[in-house]
Amino acid sequence: MLACLPFLKIAGAHMVAWPHIAGGFPDAIARTCQLIDECCDTVDWVDINMGCPIDIVCDRGAGSALLLKPKKIKDIAEAADRSMSLPLTLKTRKGYYDDQDVTHTLVGSMRSWGACALTLHGRTRQQRYSRLADWDYIQKCAEVAQPSGLQLIGNGDVMSYTDWNAHVGNGQGPLAACMIARGALIKPWVFTEIKEQRHWDISAGERLDLLRSFVGAGLEHWGSDSRGVENCRKFLLEWLSYTHRRVTSCMEAEQTGGVGYIPVGLLEVVPQRLHWRAPPLIGRSDLETLLASDSPADWIRISELLLGKAPDNFTFQPKHKSNAYSSSAATGKEEGQAEG
Repeated sequence: MLACLPFLKIAGAHMVAWPHIAGGFPDAIARTCQLIDECCDTVDWVDINMGCPIDIVCDRGAGSALLLKPKKIKDIAEAADRSMSLPLTLKTRKGYYDDQDVTHTLVGSMRSWGACALTLHGRTRQQRYSRLADWDYIQKCAEVAQPSGLQLIGNGDVMSYTDWNAHVGNGQGPLAACMIARGALIKPWVFTEIKEQRHWDISAGERLDLLRSFVGAGLEHWGSDSRGVENCRKFLLEWLSYTHRRVTSCMEAEQTGGVGYIPVGLLEVVPQRLHWRAPPLIGRSDLETLLASDSPADWIRISELLLGKAPDNFTFQPKHKSNAYSSSAATGKEEGQAEG
């Protein structure tokens, strides 16, 4: 936690700072919230993750595992609220198992536990990212929460302004807003689309400018010496690895959470859906084709356009390795490792 405090201070100086923490013990969460409140005057509110599905989190009794012990959700929320003056928000899923939705039984009480808002992902922990998010369930929970004053934010598969409009409408319904997660990583300009109510056929050059802006912020933070450059390259490549997941079957799409960005001008039907599968594509320019590549070797080439040549014998192994990499020419590089 202490190692993360500088990031909160930096983020808060430039934008809304909303630290997202996880834990399975009320005392540990309370102490963390107290530290944030005392040491970070740029933080706007604190969010507790009670929905993360990954094993390393659930095995420690945190994330989605809390859905198996609803009383612990109450104890953690109350402990966090007592320990700080900042507003408290929570994030969770429908339930732990597919046939045991539980969140609708909790949302009516969360405001009394100290939470001012809940973000609800319309999937269970068991489901992970298979099948579409259940927005009917999200709306049901929003209706249950509304009388208590708890703001409910929906989460799941939002990737365009039409997705946003379908769920939030004119803002007069029970749902307060949507949280955009994977959609923001795959196409960070989705927020512009929502604001301007349009599908943006963003050019390859404009997309490269977004990557250049990311690199500029990275070099400002880590420094422009060789160590800072390679730190920045690592995070850039991780981002590119996430945005270029390519799948070959519906089953693989369910297992990996969908595909990367497909340019609007290449679609027969808009908007793109997160669960769509797509073959390798040829763009309208060499740069657009390069940005659409699912080869780690090409991700390294993109990094070299922005950060200079990678070190000799440089390799890249995605941190969150997915089996969703495929290409017409299968080599070791297409399996998630590349040499520059």
